[in-house]
Amino acid sequence: MSEQTNGLQQAAGSFQKEGFQHTEEFCRLNEYQKAAVLDESPACVVNANVGSGKTTVLIGKILYLHLDRNVPLEKMTVLTFTNKAADEIVERLRKIKPDIAPDQVQGFGTFHSVALRMLKNSLPVEEAGWTKEFTVMDPDEETDLAMKIIQEHGLKVKYKNRLKKRLEQEYQNWLEGKAESRYRDDMYRLYQLLEEEKKRQNKMSFADLLRVGEELLRIKAEDSGVERRDEKSGPAWILVDEVQDSDLMQIEFLDALRGGKAKIFAVGDPNQVIYSWRGTGDNMFYLIKHRFGAKELTLPVNYRSNASILAAANRFLQFGNRIQGTREEGQRITVRNHYDPFQEAEYLAEKIQTLHRNGKSYREIAVFYRLQSQSGILEKVFDRYGIPYELSVKKTLKDIPVLNWLVKVLRVSVNPADTQMAAEVLADPGYGEESMYLRMTEFSEETGKRESVSAGELFAYFGLREALHPSSAGYQEDERLVMDFLEKMCASCNKEMESSQGNLTAAVRKFINSSALYGMKTDAGEKAPGDISECEGAGSEPDEKDRTAEPDRVSLMTLHASKGLEFDTVFIIGVNQGMIPLRCKNFEQEEEERRLFFVGITRAENNLELSWYTNPGEPGAIGEPSRYLRMIPEQLLNREDAGKPENVRSGENAGGDGRKSDLHQLRKQVQEQIRLKSEHARRPGSAGMAERGAHLQGETVKKEKEQKEPEVIRVRHRKYGEGILISEDDMMIEAEFREYGRKKFLKAFGEVEVLDAV
Repeated sequence: MSEQTNGLQQAAGSFQKEGFQHTEEFCRLNEYQKAAVLDESPACVVNANVGSGKTTVLIGKILYLHLDRNVPLEKMTVLTFTNKAADEIVERLRKIKPDIAPDQVQGFGTFHSVALRMLKNSLPVEEAGWTKEFTVMDPDEETDLAMKIIQEHGLKVKYKNRLKKRLEQEYQNWLEGKAESRYRDDMYRLYQLLEEEKKRQNKMSFADLLRVGEELLRIKAEDSGVERRDEKSGPAWILVDEVQDSDLMQIEFLDALRGGKAKIFAVGDPNQVIYSWRGTGDNMFYLIKHRFGAKELTLPVNYRSNASILAAANRFLQFGNRIQGTREEGQRITVRNHYDPFQEAEYLAEKIQTLHRNGKSYREIAVFYRLQSQSGILEKVFDRYGIPYELSVKKTLKDIPVLNWLVKVLRVSVNPADTQMAAEVLADPGYGEESMYLRMTEFSEETGKRESVSAGELFAYFGLREALHPSSAGYQEDERLVMDFLEKMCASCNKEMESSQGNLTAAVRKFINSSALYGMKTDAGEKAPGDISECEGAGSEPDEKDRTAEPDRVSLMTLHASKGLEFDTVFIIGVNQGMIPLRCKNFEQEEEERRLFFVGITRAENNLELSWYTNPGEPGAIGEPSRYLRMIPEQLLNREDAGKPENVRSGENAGGDGRKSDLHQLRKQVQEQIRLKSEHARRPGSAGMAERGAHLQGETVKKEKEQKEPEVIRVRHRKYGEGILISEDDMMIEAEFREYGRKKFLKAFGEVEVLDAV
């Protein structure tokens, strides 16, 4: 603390009387925030506790460098982990400095988007085997291409059902020249063939963007002389948001981008590392500190939560000093026991209605859970009570068949070398037309040279009326979705062509690349199906704290999805042993589960309620409170017990408006819905492109099984009684019980006894 304060005092007297230091925004910063903003060390990492104003400091740093130290925005690279975060930073900068032009913030974006721009605009990508016209492929597309190569070359690759994950996890080992793959199969041969095919089709994966970008940056540095000392080359400052979420490939890209010259300023919270499954490690914050010899500052003061919530959060803190608060004690944390999720859903609906009647808006309320499957019961009950809600599950274009097909058409149109995608377009059972091939391959010559275009013109050029089959029952909906998409794309493309003096082909290619990077998502429950959100550079989402601009809906989301958000009132459900935390294989997983719970409870500003079930009904979950609840001091808690729901089982009044609630019937409906979804997931038609080859092979096996009468095997469980075996593998066993529905168990615990076949 004294070092930061002394640094602040020394720095404050040496700067001019004009600039960011003399603005109202700077004066509102606390001493820790000011020290971070004014620090000009070659490398600095800021350990920002939850709710401590991390984004405010990052924006303050940019303004200070630009206004006080005369660093052009063009000489800054600001790296974020989401498109939303990059947009928010730019929009908040414009509120203070409205005259910021788009070309000044070209270096603001995610690691992948910044790498993409550099490969397109300044790096010699041809030296790596691609052309400037390359397109970006998403992970599913790369997996499909890998499956095709495996089949064509007869490669022996194990665990194909996890191929997508293996492509990500073993990539670094291949790059480092390891002799054998993890499972001693043909995985490394697959990487080599996959790389050759991607170059032939002129496509890059997300990993390629960073890897090739890093390699070309290092070559450029060597060619430019000692460590790229030319002041006209590269950024002067690199600022990184959420640095704890970096992976090793991103760190290497950051190092190459720095070139030994640029200064680094990174902010993050090592207590919020919850994405290890995508390559992030819990030590990444400190790895960066030591890699670049960085000075460490802290932001210890939390402005969000009341003292009771922070006192509980400090019990789960793993790194750094205790979180300091600025607010009063507030209400105690409620710990409530429910009989099962069905009873809890009724309770939450009534509780939320009461809060709303007492003046609290729905948007100030959130319900968090560990597993996405837990939302189904809440959705049904909230629908019945008329409670508006927003589900955090993202619906991508792949969930909308006609738009998924249309994007493939556009991808081939701007990259005719993409034979894999061309085959998928023509083979599509719903929309594939042989005549589309010529339209796609002639697009650049026929239409791509234009300098403006309308949605109607593209609809006519591709003959979409015939492709969508006007006589089909879904034609009108498909036409609406397609036109809505094309209108948004044309608006973006026309704007791009006007600013860059380019042609339509280049503009569509840029649009498709950005859509691949950012998923082109629509939020289920928030927007109408097919209402595609704006792409990169086309707008920004509202400031996280300006919740009045959002629809008045209760937020339902997983603990992972809650990161970065805040709500007045938070309910965390299913805090049972085996659910929060989930059963863990090792210490690292256990520590991440603890950080995840920390993230969840620190989203609450004023009210926090934690609940557990006597009868959780989830595989692996135990009907007792999580050990996390025992870690919270008793004086911070207010315990409540809902008891067994005899009243709702008998159909008593629920909701206070005369509606009858039959939870027994609701259980049956939800269980049937889960069963149908499970069956649909196993149907051949629901398989992705990567699984279609396996499906064809499996048809013979399926027919052979259908010729035999299925064997019924009885099982017994000490709690649920006798049931029927549904399925089993080396680790799990699934059984159905008459009164309890389907349940899964770990074989290792020996909970289920298999009886004789009947």
